[in-house]
Amino acid sequence: MAPKVLVSDKLSETAVQIFRDRGIEVDFDPTVGKDKDRLMEIIGNYDGLAIRSATKATETLINAATNLKVIGRAGIGTDNVDKVAASKKGVIVMNTPFGNMITTAEHAIAMMFAVARQIPEASTSTHAGKWEKSKFMGTELTGKVLGVIGAGNIGGIVCDRAVGLKMKVVAFDPFLSDEKAAKMGVEKVELDELLTRADFITLHVPLIDSTRNILSRENLAKTKKGVRIINCARGGLVDEEALAEMLQSGHVAGAAFDVFSVEPAKENPLFDLPNVVCTPHLGAATTEAQENVALQVAEQMSDYLLTGAVTNALNMPSVTAEEAKVMGPWIKLAEHLGAFVGQLTDEPIKAVNITYDGVVAEMNLKALDCAATAGLIKPQIPDVNMVSAPVVAADRGIKISTTTQPKSGSFDGYIKLTVVTDKRERSIAGTVFSDGKPRFIQIKGINIDAEIGNHMLYTTNDDIPGIIGALGATMGSHGVNIANFTLGRNEVGGDAIALLYVDNPIPADVLQALCDTGLFHSVSPMAFDI
Repeated sequence: MAPKVLVSDKLSETAVQIFRDRGIEVDFDPTVGKDKDRLMEIIGNYDGLAIRSATKATETLINAATNLKVIGRAGIGTDNVDKVAASKKGVIVMNTPFGNMITTAEHAIAMMFAVARQIPEASTSTHAGKWEKSKFMGTELTGKVLGVIGAGNIGGIVCDRAVGLKMKVVAFDPFLSDEKAAKMGVEKVELDELLTRADFITLHVPLIDSTRNILSRENLAKTKKGVRIINCARGGLVDEEALAEMLQSGHVAGAAFDVFSVEPAKENPLFDLPNVVCTPHLGAATTEAQENVALQVAEQMSDYLLTGAVTNALNMPSVTAEEAKVMGPWIKLAEHLGAFVGQLTDEPIKAVNITYDGVVAEMNLKALDCAATAGLIKPQIPDVNMVSAPVVAADRGIKISTTTQPKSGSFDGYIKLTVVTDKRERSIAGTVFSDGKPRFIQIKGINIDAEIGNHMLYTTNDDIPGIIGALGATMGSHGVNIANFTLGRNEVGGDAIALLYVDNPIPADVLQALCDTGLFHSVSPMAFDI
């Protein structure tokens, strides 16, 4: 029997035809996505669900989808899909992460032009027959300094277009290497320098803890008087109330926003202010982008349903069913190793070397490489997946190399990850025991035997008395329960490490209290998706 797919949102007829041409039965009902009751009634009939943003693939819906094997999102964002529920049900969630990069970058450039020349207000005035030439004095882009916060896929395209406009481009991006910046024709700077130099600032970063309110009131105050700010990335990156005040005071000359902290944005501090251009999240809203992502999702879903090939999956590695049975724990280990180092590294990564020893050296190393790379980058870019991770790494000039070797120690096999930056090298190794659970076996060259928990604390210190007591006393006095702990050292009186397993994320005041003891070289909270 041919697989059956439901298209519950607006996809192009060409995309729908791709399913039919591949021999897949397809029902195209772009209204059912908004009808929760009707969708619940029929979802059990389908192997695949193709959506945009209107359909909400909730846990309830996924649990009712007794035959569902894949959800394909035509676009990047999958906030409307419960990926945890999908994973538990064995439903693959795919997206199309690269289909609208150019469109979003072009929108940012268009918004920059619009705010530089006050085009929307001038158009409204002219339509009203006012002919106010002297009122709308603009500024040229040529020769101006554009500060780009986030020079990844979309930000990189913006940099390229801005260089073509003869702008001086400065970029802040922890993952941007000096070599990559030089190749792009941009100057790599720290955030404070960007704020003080830029005539225009455009944001192209995801909304995560480290980027939330990256243009805070404090940082906005550091900007050059007369700066213009463009945000076509994510709402919540800018303190909108502080920006509104600075627009009214004249410190900020203009702003152009496509995204807002609350959407749909029915009201906002930026609305009705002079020289503020606002659009309703149109970054990906072009005919070409919508067509591209629709065609891509149809091809990807067809490939999976017909051949088992997995592309751009957010919750499954790109391996065959046979490989997955053996490789699953090793893929998880590779991701954990990358995540460990990624959570410790806030500087540009130049290179990553992955050593595969023993039995793991005979496995699908490409999938393992992707898992380790995804884990490494995910702390900075949460949406990265095993398919997009190599592209993101290459875009940032990160060189990935691998080494394989026969069994060389007491373990049947292990994976060792070494990350190189301009300042240091970090290495960590792990293996999979017979129970199928990944474990850390070496950190900083120090041998350990550590299980991996959802929430952990990693500390480094000199091998001196009092460390265990300080950890226990500090955690206890702050009400943090220690479930387990592992210690290691390279020699008596030498370097030592500790890994603590705790029940919940560790509050900042606890970390500060540990630092205040003066006993630790570093104190790092860690989180792992196990």
